[in-house]
Amino acid sequence: MSSAPAVTDATFDAEVLGATDTVLVDFWAEWCGPCRAVSPILDQIAQEHAGRIRIVKLNVDENPATTMRYGITGIPAMKVFRGGQEVKEIVGARPKQVLEAELAEFL
Repeated sequence: MSSAPAVTDATFDAEVLGATDTVLVDFWAEWCGPCRAVSPILDQIAQEHAGRIRIVKLNVDENPATTMRYGITGIPAMKVFRGGQEVKEIVGARPKQVLEAELAEFL
């Protein structure tokens, strides 16, 4: 299982929108194979780039309000927030090198 902390509908605004650091939210579900494949990659990125980006997970099945609020229709979906604003979206599983390239401006 991932070492990334979980956020919920109840904690999303405080943990993500209220954060002063850059936060990547991984929208995922237990039954999603590609989500399970990308999870250890995100854990590695979080460890290797600690202090530059924080990664949290939101289970779409357990948190429908936030899932709908951000228009998540396919998973895995990753959204990067900075200063309470969404600044980037990545949809679909990617190899580590590709994810790091897409996130380079935040790492």
